[in-house]
Amino acid sequence: MEMIQVITPEELKSKLASGEKLNLIDVREDVEVAEGMIHSAVHIPMMEIPTSLDKLKKEEEYIVICRSGRRSENVCYYLQEQGYKVRNMIGGMLEWTGDTKPKY
Repeated sequence: MEMIQVITPEELKSKLASGEKLNLIDVREDVEVAEGMIHSAVHIPMMEIPTSLDKLKKEEEYIVICRSGRRSENVCYYLQEQGYKVRNMIGGMLEWTGDTKPKY
């Protein structure tokens, strides 16, 4: 199995601060994202990823985020197998020190 590319929360924070346009997918459950998610992230719960592939473009890269980096890693493997370019945010939201917004 091919290794998953990773990004640290700090790297992501500085990319966002410099205005880079990134595709962020938060795969946590509703109750978790209710506590806040990264501003530009799109919420697609892990279990809905297989039925949400039509929302994703294979020519773009996606950074996948969860609470600790474990579920997002699994989602990355799945998406990579489907031919998508992905990167896992290691450490997840537990390590995120940037701003968040409430989901609703």
